[in-house]
Amino acid sequence: MAKYSTGSSSGGGGTNCELCGAESDSLTQQTVAGAKLEVCSSCASHGDEAKSSSSSSSSGRGQDEPNRKKKAAQNVAKANPVWDGDSEHWEKEGTNYDDDPLPYLVSDYGAVLESSRQDAGQTREELADELGVPESDLLAIEQGRATQAGIGGGLIDALEDRLDVELAE
Repeated sequence: MAKYSTGSSSGGGGTNCELCGAESDSLTQQTVAGAKLEVCSSCASHGDEAKSSSSSSSSGRGQDEPNRKKKAAQNVAKANPVWDGDSEHWEKEGTNYDDDPLPYLVSDYGAVLESSRQDAGQTREELADELGVPESDLLAIEQGRATQAGIGGGLIDALEDRLDVELAE
C-alpha cells in the first residue's frame, strides 16, 4: 500500500464520488479537467473523454474549449474543497510534518472512522469540538482525503484513542 493512502485507487470500489460527493458502490475513474477522479455514474458524463467525443462532433466549439475546461476545474474545486481558506489553525498550532507525519493509513480509513464515530453516537461537529479540531479536518479524513487536507499524525492518534479504532497500520 502506498504511504499516505487517499482511499481506493483501484477504481470502482470507493464510497464517495469525488465530484459530487454522492455515496456509491460503483465508482469509475474519469479524467475531469485533467484530474483523475473516482466518480459516480451520474458524474461520469463530465469526464474529458465523454466531452471530447461530443465536442468533436459539433463544429465551432474549439474556441470555447479553454473556457469549458476552466469552468470544469472550478466546479471540481467547489465540489471538493480541500482547503477552506482558513490557515489560522495551522499557523497557531504550527503543524510540522517532520514532528507530526501522517502514518500509513489502513485501507478505507475514512469509512472506518465514519462508522466508528456513528457507533459512538457522535456527530462530526461534536467529535471535532471534543478534540479541538476543525470539523472540516474530520470530514476530510472520512472522505479519504487526509493527505490533501494536510492532516497530521497527531489527529489520527487522537481519533484512534478516542474511538478505540485502528486507522494507521
